[in-house]
Amino acid sequence: MKIKITKIQAPDALHFIRRCGYGQIFDRRRGERSYVRRLHGDLYPRFHVYIEEIGDSWSLNLHLDQRAPIYAGVTAHAGEYDGAVVEREAERIKSTSI
Repeated sequence: MKIKITKIQAPDALHFIRRCGYGQIFDRRRGERSYVRRLHGDLYPRFHVYIEEIGDSWSLNLHLDQRAPIYAGVTAHAGEYDGAVVEREAERIKSTSI
């Protein structure tokens, strides 16, 4: 699910996403930073966000990782990109920006 947040609402994306309860992770293989918020003490399930700067706004690509990849070297996972749980999290994130 894509969420658009203006830079007026959140001038600093890193500060904003941390305020939403997300921690940074770094994928060394891809050289990408992303952000996760666990639903409880285990690694999975967890909300996962990629942030992209687009002009005067941030685009947050949100999904729910249900479990880790099954096969070594494969990045595929059981991710949900829509549905009630993801929509509630998107609304929570949007309400944080105000």
